[in-house]
Amino acid sequence: MWKRIDHQPKIKAGDGPQVGQFKELGSAQETAVPHPLELSEFQSFLVFEDISHHIKEVGAQMVKKVNAIFQLDITKDGKTILQRTIDLKNGSGDMYPGSARLPADTVFTIPEPVFMELVLGKMNPQKAFLAGKFKVSGKVLLGQKLERVFKDWAKC
Repeated sequence: MWKRIDHQPKIKAGDGPQVGQFKELGSAQETAVPHPLELSEFQSFLVFEDISHHIKEVGAQMVKKVNAIFQLDITKDGKTILQRTIDLKNGSGDMYPGSARLPADTVFTIPEPVFMELVLGKMNPQKAFLAGKFKVSGKVLLGQKLERVFKDWAKC
């Protein structure tokens, strides 16, 4: 049974808080996931937006060539800051935020600076992978098809 330990009078119907009785609390702590407006600060966010438009234009052709689902986890300081899935296995292709809705064939965990160098063609993906600059799980050889997707996008 509960026992009242303070000596304040019981509240009756119609009683409300008196002016100044409660102090205003500060804002809640921010979550670890960046706010959507903050995401645009990352170059990779803008690149993904552009690649998404490219997939909408030529996705059906890419699905025939690639036939795979890729999940890309972009990291900064060891924490995932951005997650995108490129589905070039179903329908006319799609790119969407978050983890893969269907099981991904290949999952890449890539620091943002390395990702930017890879998509801009400044770094060889095979050499970067062998040097341990990013991690791949699943079907590693499908990474070559993703490289072709990035090269196709860069031509536009």
